[in-house]
Amino acid sequence: MKRICHPIEIINKYYAKNPQARQILLDHSRLVTRRALKIGRYLQTQGEPVDLQFLAQAAMLHDIGMIKTNTPELGCHGKAPYLQHGIRGKEILEEEGLFQHARVSERHTGVGLTAKDISKQHLPLPVQDMRPETLEEQIICYADLFYSKGVKNRNREKTHQRVRDKLIKYGKSKVNIFDQWHKKFEPE
Repeated sequence: MKRICHPIEIINKYYAKNPQARQILLDHSRLVTRRALKIGRYLQTQGEPVDLQFLAQAAMLHDIGMIKTNTPELGCHGKAPYLQHGIRGKEILEEEGLFQHARVSERHTGVGLTAKDISKQHLPLPVQDMRPETLEEQIICYADLFYSKGVKNRNREKTHQRVRDKLIKYGKSKVNIFDQWHKKFEPE
């Protein structure tokens, strides 16, 4: 049986005392959700089995863990480094019994992180594979790349080329993944 999920209620539960961070999260998550649903609907027309309800819920909740990070510019005054917002979100969503949603939160950084990426770069994350696997995980990961929560570019959509330019510093393989997703999700 599917668990009923109300993303705004969950966000309100964790962000009630922090209206600035709540608004930043909601604005960003709505943009990501809108793009993810557009992609999901397109893929359905191509015969892909996309769970649009789950896609919308998980896209709204993918960044919920930022509240536990020390990121004052986002209104967050937790203890964890921002890079851990995905795993902190996983913890929150698992506490809520939303295990599929938790996987999305954990695996949405960039185009995903391998255990080798984490180890080689000495990232403050568990050394494990954190690449998106399901179609919905991949769609959200892709859609998230186009929007920043940072002050300078908040709520402004990045171009395909701008996303590629940001990813190249992590290696050509990351750009290749993005290009494959772009071809599948938003063909010209």
